[in-house]
Amino acid sequence: MIPAKKEMIKAMEERHGAKLQKRFLASTVAVCGLGGLGSNIAVSLARAGIGKLILIDFDRVDITNLHRQQYKASQIGRYKTDALCENLKEIAPYIELETHTIYVDEENVPDLLKKADIICEAFDKAECKAMLVNAVLEKMPDKFLVSGSGMAGIGCANSIKTRKVTNHFYLCGDEVSDVSNGIELFSTRVMLCAAHQAHAVLRILANET
Repeated sequence: MIPAKKEMIKAMEERHGAKLQKRFLASTVAVCGLGGLGSNIAVSLARAGIGKLILIDFDRVDITNLHRQQYKASQIGRYKTDALCENLKEIAPYIELETHTIYVDEENVPDLLKKADIICEAFDKAECKAMLVNAVLEKMPDKFLVSGSGMAGIGCANSIKTRKVTNHFYLCGDEVSDVSNGIELFSTRVMLCAAHQAHAVLRILANET
């Protein structure tokens, strides 16, 4: 049996405080890329009671995704936007979800992200990360941006950190490791970086900037 919306909100207010939970519920966060980082970011934000998530990815769930991404074996072959929506609704049935099954480029960034209070960059490829970061900083300088860089390998968990780059730009990760160096992705370290990004979002909404 699914709890009533008021009951779920009350439970979160008891953990976060009514004032802060009201901010969470009133916020819209965009997650660009729904892989290891993005799917974990989205789950954390849904559990925290964020009111609306904008989910963006063009890819489908693959068997190689299952070790670090928030999908099920039964969802292989489905678009990540559809599969993640289904999973998030099981966690937070009253969350508002907006999906875009599309490839993000410089031209569509402003339209896709205009309604977001905070933008999470969660792409796999370095060139896609750079494109989104540059596009947001240049075209949407008043938006908060939380990006991830460096979470590959089985190195020390404590090397994953959050750094404030500018007043509106935060970078999470070790800023060094890269899968192109032959270092594989481990679910634990990817989830650590995703948790840093999600927590940065919550701190921004709490005015802990």
